[in-house]
Amino acid sequence: MTQLQEHSAAPASEPAWPFSIDVLPAPAADLICPPEAIFDAPHVLTALAAALDGTSADGVRAAVVPVLLTALKNGRDAIAEGFSAHPFDARPTVKAYAWLTDCIVTSALHLSLDVLHPLPNPTQGERLALFAVGGYGRGEMAPQSDVDLLFLTPHKITPWAESVIESMLYILWDLRLKVGHSSRTIRDCIRLGGEDFTIRTALLEHRWLGGDDQLARDLDKRLWKELFAGSASDFIEAKLTERDTRHKKQGARYVVEPNVKEGKGGLRDLQTLYWIAKYVHRVQNVAELVKLKVFRPEEFETFTRAENFLWAVRCHLHLITRRPSDQLTFDLQVEVAARMGYEDKGGRRAVEHFMQDYFRHATAVGDLTRIFLTKLEATHTKSAPLLERIFRRRPRVKDGYEVVHGRLAITDDKAFLSDKVNMLRLFEEGLRTGMLIHPDAMRLVKANLHLIDEEMRNDKEARRIFLDLLLKHGNPERALRRMNELGVLSAFLPEFEPIVAMMQFNMYHSYTVDEHTIQCIRVLSQIEHGELQEELPVASGILKAGVNRRVLYTALLLHDIGKGRDEDHSVLGAQIARKVAPRLGLNRSECDTVEWLVRYHLLMSDMAQKRDLSDPRTLRDFAKAVKTRKRLDLLTVLTVCDIRGVGPETWNNWKAMLLRQLHRETARALEHGLEEVNRENRGAEARRALREALGDWDATMLKAETGRHYPPYWQGLDTATQVVFANLLRDLPDNEIAIDLAIDDDRDATRACFALSDHPGIFSRLAGALALVGANVVDARTYTSKDGYATAVFWIQDGDGAPYEAERLPRLRQMIHKTLKGEIKTTEAIKSRDKIKKRERAFRVPTSITFDNEGSEIYTIIEVDTRDRPGLLFDLTRTLANNNVYIASAVIATYGEQVVDTFYVKDMFGLKFHAPTKQKTLERKLRDAIEAGAQRAVSGQ
Repeated sequence: MTQLQEHSAAPASEPAWPFSIDVLPAPAADLICPPEAIFDAPHVLTALAAALDGTSADGVRAAVVPVLLTALKNGRDAIAEGFSAHPFDARPTVKAYAWLTDCIVTSALHLSLDVLHPLPNPTQGERLALFAVGGYGRGEMAPQSDVDLLFLTPHKITPWAESVIESMLYILWDLRLKVGHSSRTIRDCIRLGGEDFTIRTALLEHRWLGGDDQLARDLDKRLWKELFAGSASDFIEAKLTERDTRHKKQGARYVVEPNVKEGKGGLRDLQTLYWIAKYVHRVQNVAELVKLKVFRPEEFETFTRAENFLWAVRCHLHLITRRPSDQLTFDLQVEVAARMGYEDKGGRRAVEHFMQDYFRHATAVGDLTRIFLTKLEATHTKSAPLLERIFRRRPRVKDGYEVVHGRLAITDDKAFLSDKVNMLRLFEEGLRTGMLIHPDAMRLVKANLHLIDEEMRNDKEARRIFLDLLLKHGNPERALRRMNELGVLSAFLPEFEPIVAMMQFNMYHSYTVDEHTIQCIRVLSQIEHGELQEELPVASGILKAGVNRRVLYTALLLHDIGKGRDEDHSVLGAQIARKVAPRLGLNRSECDTVEWLVRYHLLMSDMAQKRDLSDPRTLRDFAKAVKTRKRLDLLTVLTVCDIRGVGPETWNNWKAMLLRQLHRETARALEHGLEEVNRENRGAEARRALREALGDWDATMLKAETGRHYPPYWQGLDTATQVVFANLLRDLPDNEIAIDLAIDDDRDATRACFALSDHPGIFSRLAGALALVGANVVDARTYTSKDGYATAVFWIQDGDGAPYEAERLPRLRQMIHKTLKGEIKTTEAIKSRDKIKKRERAFRVPTSITFDNEGSEIYTIIEVDTRDRPGLLFDLTRTLANNNVYIASAVIATYGEQVVDTFYVKDMFGLKFHAPTKQKTLERKLRDAIEAGAQRAVSGQ
């Protein structure tokens, strides 16, 4: 029951208060700011009295709403100001919002009861009690939380009660509060709570606000006697099923834009623990679970810290957005981090430090959930089939272990802790038996991480077990994830600790760095077990033929271990690998290979996605870098796992095709010699293949077609595309544009071929036309024929990274044709399409422009690494065209919000750009174009 507040009577000179101050709730002791700043009851009541003085019944609502609205606004402003000064003090803040709401709601109730619908002699049936339910009933409210109310009557609702409720709700709605309400009898509550667990949960947290207190006592007594008693198992099972459904919908707790309320490891998980605890143990707060020995004191501290942090984040989200927003989107992450006082340091942005704390708290919530459920299992509160449904037989376990509720448990804690290496043996036994580890065993390990010291890390048996966890038991992902969550992984490999829960603030990576690493190892295990044979034939074939698994798994474990520092993470990671690999028991040769793989783990991906694979120099340079077939194979598998481990949507046929091509041609070069990779050989083979494909052409036409193109054309395109161009060019009038659009399933893209009379800036015009139809260019080639025609091919994808559907191709062709004919002015039309979404504006991508004259025999390679946007490629190619730069090909690699556009170019005389002055001038103009376009994209101008 609510404690009543003591106040002296109103001064005689002022109008009598409309209701007694004693009915308003007393404030808690630890609010974020003084209670009188939140709701000054005497002042509000005096203002209400003045507003009501001389007001007729019809004007009451209009008179009181401005007073309460002012009180509500002043209270919210005071709380927000207090919270701004103490941005981590969430508990006093959510309690303050709840108390302010209590004051407003009870004021509205008594205005309706005592002023609008007074009832001097109520009958037994004309009684009404008001309750807060749900989160509001728990006394916790974020700035934009709903106000959930229950109106309780002893019997069927009377006209008087209906009038009271209606008048009160109109006042609350006029105050623009989001009110959820129901009107029920006690019998209704019990019946509906028995049918619906959501209603039952809301009733579990009912809190009396005002009205008839006997009704409140009756409700409380009968709920526990008739609804809650004896139904704990059903309630728990329903809540856990609800939790699993919610997690599936929201995604894992490692997703980079988590939902603070509903996501895995979020507030709802903590609230579920509290609901179950209250239902089972009838506790009023989580602290009581320590006395019941459900939580250890340090675990309760973890609960409190996680809850406080998550509530703080949620409150900041609501205050920033001014709506009930619980999704921690990229743009809001930056703002919340700033409000909470995080700063850039150690080579990482403030937002990355903030999100690392977020994910660590989310992980802690997961640990607490397991701990609590353990105790429920031990008391058989929770039905055994729910946890044991996947266990059909009782596995045999080694000495020192036992099976408890289908999980691997420790027989004797003291004996277990007497041997430090048991801290790893537990996970080995879990993988060997295929059983989940009992949470009590996990608690024991977590409480004794100090045993994993330097001596244990260098223990020969500990090394063997750790490598066996990766290599021997077939499911390394499960052991690594549990070891990581409990802190065992970073205790055994201290170098791993900095990347635990580390978020990379970009749109490319879907997971934290540690989870990405574990995902990569999961992919490698899947390939080894033949699960991805169809999707990944090359990687599957390499593993089937046999590789050094110790090297491959160790390299994947360490490949991103250098992230989060000022240095290049590949270089730093290689230095760390040089120290860690010997400690894991690898020999010198294996250590050298691991170090090389970590140092160059991005090399193959960069070569495949950022360079023209048709240029012989690309293959020769890559072959010289890898040196041996063994390293090529290892790097190929590592690269595939790394890309697939980035996120569920990252891998596609385009990347698969590029990597397969690079692996195949590099393997051939390593086997037959680098001199095999040259333009002459490729050109002769290409012309021969085209002659065979055009076997129905007469000799004269065939000779003309094979003779009209310069050497780069023959190396740059596959035979199928050359056949398309041969048919497009055949009898093409000078003023016509021939277009061929086709879906290229092997590359997950639409191939767009254009043939037209050559003129300066053709590449830019085509890029602009494609930008206007919303196409994303992933690769492009353009060639000039000896008889004055331009042949250009672009591989494009739609906004979802997929090929354009066949039915969309005619409209696509029509739009492109109009643009190329000049019916649409690209520079003007693109402005409305070249925009960056609000949630994506928080990303910083510094622009880097490099000129490389060594990577190609006949072209200068200009690599532009910058922020992606729809009109970027058009801006860049237009700038190059305006400066008399001929673009032979463009390769586009997109990494979330970051893009690397690589152009193979010549000057107007067919020469490379060697002069530093020319390079600097061109770089400045490209930077100016990027900056101007970026400002336009953000402002929408």
